[in-house]
Amino acid sequence: MAQFSRLEVAQVMKETGMIPLFFHNDIELSKKVLKACYDGGARLMEFTARGDFAHEVFGALTKYAIAELPGMIMGVGSVTDAGAASLYMALGANFIVTPVLREDIAIACNRKKVLWSPGCGTLTEITRAEELGCEIVKLFPGDIYGPQFVKGVKGPQPWTSLMPTGGVSPTEENLKGWFDAGVTCVGMGSKLISKEIIANEDYAKLEKDVRAALAIVKAVRK
Repeated sequence: MAQFSRLEVAQVMKETGMIPLFFHNDIELSKKVLKACYDGGARLMEFTARGDFAHEVFGALTKYAIAELPGMIMGVGSVTDAGAASLYMALGANFIVTPVLREDIAIACNRKKVLWSPGCGTLTEITRAEELGCEIVKLFPGDIYGPQFVKGVKGPQPWTSLMPTGGVSPTEENLKGWFDAGVTCVGMGSKLISKEIIANEDYAKLEKDVRAALAIVKAVRK
């Protein structure tokens, strides 16, 4: 079961402004990545479950986080159906992120009061997600739409909370563009947790980069 309510998760998303995204099939390596992000100040992790037996890795990571990383909120991305959402919630997922808007996932998550964030690309999809109880809508793929799209949405719907994923990088210029447009938080994957960091197992650099990205987010939001 989830350790955090959907409102608690939404609040941390709003407060920290950034969610690292990551997947690897090696459990011990994944633990080190998770700890580096945690030590860098991240309090959310979206495990992008795209590989075989990904649920086994996520289960181990969630147990590790509960035991060793107090306050770390574990979630799962790339979830494509209600069955997968239910599986990951049973393994302790505190939020579910999907690449598309699926009402079956909304129902499964709402039933257990777990935050879900569907990938949307039109104002109609965004509105439908909110009608289904979505707190924070994923804008995906973010690089296709850009900050100008966010501004367009926030005009008629200032209450809408958006989280772009894809096209987000840990630079002041990029993050300022998104937050000036009105996003609530951002999801950041390979631009933050790069292949080079993983290949070199440079967890000290990852911790430093996460801390620096969070500092930029904090600065550009003022």
